[in-house]
Amino acid sequence: MKGLAKRIVPCLDVKDGETVKGTNFVNLRKAGDPVELGKAYSEAGADELVFLDITASFEGRKTFTEMVTRVAAEINIPFTVGGGINELADVERLLYAGADKVSVNSAAIRRPELINEITTRFGSQVCVCAIDARLDDDGWYCYVKGGRERVELKLFEWAHEVEDRGAGEILFTSMNHDGTKNGYANEALARLSEELSIPIIASGGAGTKEHFRDVFKIGKADAALAASVFHFGEIPIPELKSYLLNEGIYVRV
Repeated sequence: MKGLAKRIVPCLDVKDGETVKGTNFVNLRKAGDPVELGKAYSEAGADELVFLDITASFEGRKTFTEMVTRVAAEINIPFTVGGGINELADVERLLYAGADKVSVNSAAIRRPELINEITTRFGSQVCVCAIDARLDDDGWYCYVKGGRERVELKLFEWAHEVEDRGAGEILFTSMNHDGTKNGYANEALARLSEELSIPIIASGGAGTKEHFRDVFKIGKADAALAASVFHFGEIPIPELKSYLLNEGIYVRV
C-alpha cells in the first residue's frame, strides 16, 4: 500500500492582479500573470495551486474574484484561495467564482468560530487553515497581518484547536524559513504531523529538490508548497517529481 500521494503545490501571491514573491514576507518582486502561471503549473503536473490575495482591500478583492473565475476556466486541478476572508459571504463569493477551497488565517485567529462556520456550511474539505508562525526565543508563536504582528498564541496549541474546530488541512508557513531557500522547518512539521490527524502542507524554505525530499521524509508533510523556485524556473515540476520518485517518495506523475 503506497498510501496517499505527496502533493506539490505552487503558491501564487497576488497583488493588484500580478504574481509577486518576497523574502521573509517583504521585498516583493513581480513574477507574472497569475492565470497564465496557474495554467502552466497545471499542465506541468502540479497537484494543486494556492492563490493568496496579499492586498485584500475592497478594490483588490474585486480584481481577485475576477481572477479566480479566470483561473477556474483554465485549470483542471484543485485550487485554494486565501487573503481577506473574514466571513461566510467571502467564502461563498470565492467558491462561487470557482475556487475549490479557501484558506483562512488572521480572521480565524481573531474569531476561531469562523472555522466551525465554514466547515458546518461547506464541509471540512473546503477549509484550509493557514498558520504563519515564527520560532522566537520563547518558542513557536503565531503571527497575523502578513507576519507583521505576533499574537500570544502558540503554534502547536493553535494547530490542535484548528483541527478540533473541523479544518480539513493546515498550511504551516515558517517565517524563519520563508524565502530563504535553506529548507523547510522539518522539526516543527514532523511534530505537527505526529500530533494531528489532518494533512499538513509545508510552506517556507524550498530551494533545492533535496529540500522537497526532506520535507516529506523528515518533516512528514503531506504536501509541499513553494513559490519562487517554481515562478523563476529554478526547479521544473516534472523534474522534481521524477527525482522524488527515485528517492522512494510516492507522487502522481
